[in-house]
Amino acid sequence: MNENKPWKESGQYQNRISIKLLKRFGLILLVYIIVAFFAFLFGKVVLSRKIWYKTDFLYPFLHYIDENSVIVVVLVCLIGAIILGCFYIFQVLGYLDKMLYASGKMTKEPENVIILPNVLKDVQDDMNAIRERNNRNIQLAKEAEQRKNDLIVYLAHDLNTPLTSVIGYLTLLVEEEELSDKLRKKYTGIALSKAERLEDLINEFFDITRFNLTTMALDKEAIHLSRMLEQIASEFLPIMDEKKLTWDMHVEKDIFFLGDADKMERVVDNLIRNAINYSYPETAIHLSLTQRGKEISLLVSNKGKNIAKEKLVHIFEQFYRLDSSRATNTGGAGLGLAIAKEIVELHQGSITAESRDESITFRVNLPGE
Repeated sequence: MNENKPWKESGQYQNRISIKLLKRFGLILLVYIIVAFFAFLFGKVVLSRKIWYKTDFLYPFLHYIDENSVIVVVLVCLIGAIILGCFYIFQVLGYLDKMLYASGKMTKEPENVIILPNVLKDVQDDMNAIRERNNRNIQLAKEAEQRKNDLIVYLAHDLNTPLTSVIGYLTLLVEEEELSDKLRKKYTGIALSKAERLEDLINEFFDITRFNLTTMALDKEAIHLSRMLEQIASEFLPIMDEKKLTWDMHVEKDIFFLGDADKMERVVDNLIRNAINYSYPETAIHLSLTQRGKEISLLVSNKGKNIAKEKLVHIFEQFYRLDSSRATNTGGAGLGLAIAKEIVELHQGSITAESRDESITFRVNLPGE
């Protein structure tokens, strides 16, 4: 049965149920009439073997039946039909009670399957279809609410990186009074650039209300990956200084990639941010970019607590955190790595993670020219 049909169009079971009941009533009535007729004949044959006298107690009764046999048979059939009709009326009312009870059960116990008598199987199937559809709609509503909440978290997460950079460089401008005009201009420019990025992300908020990375369009152009990595790495220096972290960079020169610059910048931002959040203090973060043939390899590695294998397999899932108790400290919403994975795969690349010997490594492989 097609559960997408409206209630009144779902196989027109109302007519089928009526026909079923009428057929059953007609069949039983026919059987009753046949049995009554043959019982009458049998009784007449048996009783005719005995000589009845007017003085016999049953003689008037039997004589009346014999003289009015047709009328008697009709009356018996009519009385039987009335009795059977009443029985079926009560049975139909019983079916109605069962359907009313099942309707209430759909609301009170939507998780339980509705079971009705076999004659109401069509009703049962349609009610179960409606029940399942309602359950699915409720689940979809919950998921929509969750997506709305996730979207807010996602936006907050994505705004955090450029906002942190703006705060970091503005702090430098305020605290370092002896900065040269050249450095002051450079830091001001970076802060302005990140503030503009914040504006872009806020404007993008309205586009990602239907957030679905798998259908996100890519605005491809030739990207100077080497320069992008060096620039992004330098922008994280104020944050790294707070944790006394340093860079260990090995970036090959002039590596280009055809892709979406903004989204690839987001990938690098998220990977570096993750490395900073989960690094031991006073350690180095390794960042390398190499190209071998037509494969470009980006590697981000940091020293930190090992990730268990059972957690490592979930690390790219949305809203998954390695340690929820560290969420406040790290500022992570569990979206960064999931976003990075989706964007990399949109570029026909791959991203993997491994953790051993207190080292966490993320490797991104991209198709080169």
